[in-house]
Amino acid sequence: MLMKKVLVSVLFAAGMIGAVATPVSSVAAVDIQLNLGPPADRYEVVPGPRHGYIWAPGHWQWNANRHHWKAGHWERERPGYVYHRPQWVERDGRWNYQAQRWDNDGDGVPNSSDRRPNNPNRY
Repeated sequence: MLMKKVLVSVLFAAGMIGAVATPVSSVAAVDIQLNLGPPADRYEVVPGPRHGYIWAPGHWQWNANRHHWKAGHWERERPGYVYHRPQWVERDGRWNYQAQRWDNDGDGVPNSSDRRPNNPNRY
């Protein structure tokens, strides 16, 4: 009986270590579509350049039942990547929110959705 308890404890501990040490890659995508567009962008004073960072301008976010302004902020620079700011895009009379993203191949398609992100003959 003692041996069974020890074996169960060891297996449980090994399983917990494996669960903690195994990275889980997931992409949380939220698709927001509205019948009304966001208000006009607010004017923001863009601060002077800051080494190692890029300025992410402010934008409108949808929260519960109305648009809320999120002020601009600094984003740590990612060498080899291009920053795309969050924006609202109108398609067929509906407004779609596109979250901020970093793109490393310059095609404007988030790499998680790009079927062939590193194809040199893509263009």
